[in-house]
Amino acid sequence: MTAPATAAGWRLSWWRWVLLAAVTAGASVVLDRAGVPSPALFAGLLIGTVLALAGLAPRRVARPVTSGAQAVVGVVIGVLARPDTLGAVAAQAVPVLLISLATLVVSMAAGLLMGLQRGVTPLTGMLAQTAGGASGLVAITRELGGDERLVAVIQYLRVGLVTATMPLVAALVFGAHTAPATTGPAGGAGPAWWVGLAVTAVCVGIGLPLARLTRVPAGALLGPMAVAVALGLTGWTDGASVPGLLVDVAYAVIGWQAGLRFTRPALATVARVLPLATALILAVVALCAGLGLLLSALTGMTPLEGYLATTPGGIYAVLATAISSGVDVTSVVAVQVLRVILMLVVSPYVARLVGRRLGADVPG
Repeated sequence: MTAPATAAGWRLSWWRWVLLAAVTAGASVVLDRAGVPSPALFAGLLIGTVLALAGLAPRRVARPVTSGAQAVVGVVIGVLARPDTLGAVAAQAVPVLLISLATLVVSMAAGLLMGLQRGVTPLTGMLAQTAGGASGLVAITRELGGDERLVAVIQYLRVGLVTATMPLVAALVFGAHTAPATTGPAGGAGPAWWVGLAVTAVCVGIGLPLARLTRVPAGALLGPMAVAVALGLTGWTDGASVPGLLVDVAYAVIGWQAGLRFTRPALATVARVLPLATALILAVVALCAGLGLLLSALTGMTPLEGYLATTPGGIYAVLATAISSGVDVTSVVAVQVLRVILMLVVSPYVARLVGRRLGADVPG
């Protein structure tokens, strides 16, 4: 495409971007007040889908923009790995690792079952049901050969179901009761926003070239995440986190990435698979609760702590429930963080294997 043609295309579509950004921002605020997890991502997915189906959306999100969003999400996940957090499970590393792997196997097996449904490949089903790092998995699905539209909907259906049922299960099954609020595992407000911005820039600046050099799958996410994990475990991040506004923009872009590609046939496919997907999600939640009881027996954690530590998704909802229940927050969050990192590291390689053996989607 020539430069004049590109400029003309931009002049014709700029108002679509303004509309998309403005409505997404408004929807994010509403969803945030309603307590929806990852409101910016969900708003981006929802508004992108609605505008795409109405013919009012831009055609697609440019690849460098999606790579940047993936990199930011990688840093968001990586900085959770702090010495005090992961150190809490160091003495019980073997059972924690085995239970985390079992959670991975259970959720991926559910995904392969979902892949038996018409219109869903085993690869897309596996990525849709894999428990851990929902935003990260959605971000890298297209690169791995899956359909990120379906993966986004199922992943956030899982997060929503887990978030909605967790407090009830904790109270009714495990006898959780409200305890005085604490500062949580991080303890304190943390460094200023500009410190977090500097840490993000360093992780992205080093992680992206490193990923290209090593040619790891989903490198835009895994490269910055690996650098963030390394800096976090050595204490160099000093508890810094990615500024909230930057996180919201990255989440919105990831939502747009999936939402803008929705068509009426794609929407029909999603509607058709929702009953099976919901049943599989509930089965995975139940099996993970059983794994939590096993983790409790192996490590000395309480049954409630084991349940919260192995709940498949919604790490911030887990944190809130753990704090309000007065349990060992650090141990619970440590197992959750380890699982998320493990899922995001292992999933791309398993996805490649599944794609080669069983076939991948050709997203359109």
